[in-house]
Amino acid sequence: MSKLTHLDDQGNANMVDVSEKAVTTREATAYSEVRMSAETMSLITSGGHKKGDVLAVARIAGIQAAKRTSDLIPLCHPLMLSKVKVDLVPDPEHNVVRITAFCKLAGQTGVEMEALTAASVAALTIYDMCKAVDKGMVIAEVKLLEKLGGKSGHWVAGDDNA
Repeated sequence: MSKLTHLDDQGNANMVDVSEKAVTTREATAYSEVRMSAETMSLITSGGHKKGDVLAVARIAGIQAAKRTSDLIPLCHPLMLSKVKVDLVPDPEHNVVRITAFCKLAGQTGVEMEALTAASVAALTIYDMCKAVDKGMVIAEVKLLEKLGGKSGHWVAGDDNA
């Protein structure tokens, strides 16, 4: 098993020094979903929610969250993201909104945490906007789908060769 990089030799938390790492293109894609009642899904897809366009607000929240990840996760480096894309796809047949967040940059450290934060905060925003009508919503499946770049190269969830 690999050594945890955010711990020094004494076990103290520290920010990893990336100054000697090569600048490469780095990308990450994360996923989350929000499961809800049929009534809540109908409000979202019909545009009938009194708070406005739930998916548009969640998309903006996810993008903003990716940009602020280092303020939220203590040992993350502040990054100059070159692209953040948050897609929200309602699936009325299963009463779920599927969220995919993509982050990209040219830098010395990966963007996995930014993608995961974007997907998570987009899901939390849906919950916040809809909790008055559906407190039983479930945020689930927050996970990294893929990462590209850096020393560890290309990794895909579920790919045994990654």
